[in-house]
Amino acid sequence: MMNERGEIPVEIVHLYAYDVGRSIDLKKVASLVPAHRDIALAKRRDTPAYLTLPKPLVLSISTEECDSKLFNKISAMAKIYEDGAITMIVRYRTMSTFEELPAKAHMPIRDVSGSSSIEQFAKDSFEMVREALRSAIVGYKQLSESDRETYIAFCLLECPGGDDPQAFVNANKDMAASLISGEPAGTLHISQIEQILGKSFSYRKNDIAIFDLDRCLIIDPSADYDDVLMMAEHANYRLIELRELDFLLDEWLNEAERDIRRLYFSGRRKRSSARTLRLKLAQIQGLRFDALFTLENLDNSSKIIGDYFLGSIYHRLCEIFNTDEWKFSVERRLNALQNIYELLKSDTTEQRMMTLEMVFIAVCIIFPILQIIQVMLVK
Repeated sequence: MMNERGEIPVEIVHLYAYDVGRSIDLKKVASLVPAHRDIALAKRRDTPAYLTLPKPLVLSISTEECDSKLFNKISAMAKIYEDGAITMIVRYRTMSTFEELPAKAHMPIRDVSGSSSIEQFAKDSFEMVREALRSAIVGYKQLSESDRETYIAFCLLECPGGDDPQAFVNANKDMAASLISGEPAGTLHISQIEQILGKSFSYRKNDIAIFDLDRCLIIDPSADYDDVLMMAEHANYRLIELRELDFLLDEWLNEAERDIRRLYFSGRRKRSSARTLRLKLAQIQGLRFDALFTLENLDNSSKIIGDYFLGSIYHRLCEIFNTDEWKFSVERRLNALQNIYELLKSDTTEQRMMTLEMVFIAVCIIFPILQIIQVMLVK
């Protein structure tokens, strides 16, 4: 309930998606940490009974108490995916006015883990999980900012000023758009405000969800939005995997180009160079198959959702994240790798045929002639 300061109960949810390696051995993970299979959502709204998403292992982390009057208990959940991704979901409840919500997402904290902020708590929790899983991660790597996606959901557990969330958003357009976009209040042009708020989602009369690139606003007094958060998590997971595939394929294409130029345009076609190139391109084929399987898994999980309420939200997020362009880029690089492989295969076959022809000429023509000449010289 709203207090005397005009504050209402809210839950703030931070979503993080990381790519930590080429794959993760989930069987080994289960032997390393107390993780369990993700529990399917109970059927609600019009969620189809056959809705299936990737099945990660789940590891729960929480602080028993937070030494701050601003927040209640802070909890984190790590989801570990077989294709090398880890997502972290950090959530906590507090009281806040609508205007103070942006600041509440980054307030300093003091908890039993020693973290100084929500961001630090999430980072510490992730690093703890990643280190514990090090031996189960194939292609373990050092991470940079490009290996992470972040998203914040502001979930209002009460609609300020009444029971009509759409009317509230319409009456507070500038503040709502600023909250969702992350821009200071009063700085956005009306065209940007309309674009940000133009596509909202409501299932009941008293709920609403509006999404943008890095944040979303959810108003739902029944707190029945876990499935909506799952769509945001899955869209971020899809984005980080597509971005990582694109980056990895780009690196391999550049390396293949350098090797081919060195072999075919340097004027020194050594056998060792040819063997090295064939070995690298064989490795590229392995990467290509990994990429195809990952891409297929991502596509399957999005197809199954279908044209339901959650599916509409998921496709809206994919539209905002521009995942179709990332997918096109990945497919284009996969095709380029295939072309390189086919050209090399054709070139290798041609070289072998030329070698066989030379051997044939030597055995069937030159060698008999030499024998005849030798006989004639003996006589």
